[in-house]
Amino acid sequence: MKTLAKIFLVLAVIVISACNDQLTELNVNPNGVDPSTVNPNLMIPTIITNTMTTYLDNNYQGDVAGVMQYVQKSGWGNGLNKLDWNTQRDWSGYYNTLRDAKHLYERADKEGMEFHKGVATVIRAFNFAYIADAWGDAPYTKALNAANGGQEDLFPAFDTQETIYKGIIEELKQANTILSKSVGEYKDISKSADVIYGGDPAKWRKLANSLMLRYYMRLSAKLPDYAKAGIQEIMSNQTQYPVFTSNADDATMAYIGTSSGDSWPANTVQDVSMSNFDRIQLCAGFRDELVKRNDPRIGVWFNKVRTRIKVSTQYPDDDIVVGNIRYLRPEYLQAENMVVYDPETWVDAIKEGKTLVDTMEYVGMPIASSTGDGSNYNLNPNPIQGGPNVHNSALNDMYKAAKGDKLKARLISYSEVCFILAEAANKGWSVGGTQKDWYDKGIKASMDTWGVGDSYTNYIAQAGVAHNGTLEQIMIQKWIANWTMAHESWCDWRRTGYPVFKIGSKGVRDAMPLRYEYGGNEIARNNANYSEAIKSLVETPYTATDGKDSSWSKFWLIQGTNKPY
Repeated sequence: MKTLAKIFLVLAVIVISACNDQLTELNVNPNGVDPSTVNPNLMIPTIITNTMTTYLDNNYQGDVAGVMQYVQKSGWGNGLNKLDWNTQRDWSGYYNTLRDAKHLYERADKEGMEFHKGVATVIRAFNFAYIADAWGDAPYTKALNAANGGQEDLFPAFDTQETIYKGIIEELKQANTILSKSVGEYKDISKSADVIYGGDPAKWRKLANSLMLRYYMRLSAKLPDYAKAGIQEIMSNQTQYPVFTSNADDATMAYIGTSSGDSWPANTVQDVSMSNFDRIQLCAGFRDELVKRNDPRIGVWFNKVRTRIKVSTQYPDDDIVVGNIRYLRPEYLQAENMVVYDPETWVDAIKEGKTLVDTMEYVGMPIASSTGDGSNYNLNPNPIQGGPNVHNSALNDMYKAAKGDKLKARLISYSEVCFILAEAANKGWSVGGTQKDWYDKGIKASMDTWGVGDSYTNYIAQAGVAHNGTLEQIMIQKWIANWTMAHESWCDWRRTGYPVFKIGSKGVRDAMPLRYEYGGNEIARNNANYSEAIKSLVETPYTATDGKDSSWSKFWLIQGTNKPY
């Protein structure tokens, strides 16, 4: 028995050793790539697509798109519809992309691939800027160093917004230098890996400098001399600091359309139920400004209502549908405490408990006019939460597709650059053109982008559109042009107060939110530095019982500016 036991023991050791060897072999992914030797061309698509898809999704159908009154939702849209921003928002996805960008830079540096270093630097700057834009102070100089293992690496301190913005501007200057060579001087560029510019260093250089214009203007209220000097330096030396000069320079990414991960969001190809598509609907705030100006872009972005409402005595019935028109008698409206929507008086009508009836061809739901479920707006005959509404304008049918010529994620456009320079000229800064020149070019560029450039001459001649020299006019046109880029409009509104928005009385607060609350993961894991960072936030009359870390608190960028409130 002892001999048998020894034999079984030896066999067991052999079997375990063999299993360990096999497990070791199995744990090595034959299709994987060693991070220490990965080709930088394999990393570029990841950091670009992660950045652009996240940015587009937030700006097109996220809460900011609602706050900036581009869209509302017919269901499950409390953040868009009633300003329900009492929620912590995690930033780990942005820092994941930043870690990838850092690794790309390090690998590119080791391999002598300068183009890839330039791309990594631009994407890094963009993502850090977004974090500063949305949350405020954040880990920056000590971020992304956890592998070093030090206490300050594992629990990084928060840098001030000022430090972050100045830091990314310096990084973009570095990118401008890195990307200043001719394409033939760079090593191993893969055109297919660069899903924005197809491996063109000159285009990436223009992107870096155009983003610099954006962030200098971001600082213009707090650091006007710094912003002025920076913008004038760029515009006075276009050889050293080239920027966008046409729509061909726009930083856009087309969608492949083969799966939900590489398709336009809320399309109906992957979601045949159309639930996600149906719930995104036009907001009255956007509609009012577009209709007021006879703006042809409204028809590119939205559909007319399928069944229009008219107040009429044509039929004896109080409420009857004939053809594609629903007729309501005026005495019926009065008896049912209904009132026809008026852009100037709808807020008071909501407060008085009246039901709004919108009779226009394009109809949008007013923000904070419901308790979050907007499915029954404008007497919807089939009010299903998250469903369609025949009396409210849906997105244009082109947004049902998984891909298309106009279905592109956009980081920054030539149109935006023009409006930045128009604002700079409005301040009296020297930018190589007049305020009117840049304002007109911004409108033309946007209209060309959306295929209605033939209407530009008539559009620009209208009262209210023709240049009048005011900052408000510039910011309204920039807001219109920033469709699908709501984040930029949010940043502009916070520092200028334009456009001036009306909001209903059914919102969580009586004012629009100013920032994101820090996420629960950061609060739990880096609490000491979080607690120190929120001390710099300033509460407003709308902060209520939130404490300093509120979406209605002001961070450094807008403190002391009296904007937007």
